[in-house]
Amino acid sequence: MAELGHVVFYVRELKRSVRFYTEVVGLTLAGEIFAGRGAILSGGRTHHELLLIEIGLADGPAQGRRLGLYHVGWKIGETLDALRELSQKLADMDYPLDGMSDHLVSQSLYLRDPDGNEVELYVDDPSVDWRSDKSWMEAPVLPLKL
Repeated sequence: MAELGHVVFYVRELKRSVRFYTEVVGLTLAGEIFAGRGAILSGGRTHHELLLIEIGLADGPAQGRRLGLYHVGWKIGETLDALRELSQKLADMDYPLDGMSDHLVSQSLYLRDPDGNEVELYVDDPSVDWRSDKSWMEAPVLPLKL
């Protein structure tokens, strides 16, 4: 069985990115590597789900219609209340959202990390049996109202 182990991002400023992924996403800093130019972060499932490597000034990710990575999704809790709390926290921080979606199987907030990578923060809907009922796959994405 295969499972996604980790994602690696090159970043402009390591401290700024670590702050985003710990304070906003909720990951824990597990350690620094590469003489302080890299950071390993974990959500607790494995030794690291994210590795950040500081490279300094460089072009950010391509925007709009393009090939390659679209976004990375992080499950941030078990209930819609957890998403509401995070939404309020982001509002209190004046952190802009790109959007909010109800995918029926999950509900999501979309935003960008400090380097412009799109991040989805979501919770699953426990009432949807996604293993046996595949109807959510073709259902339209709905606006999310928290």
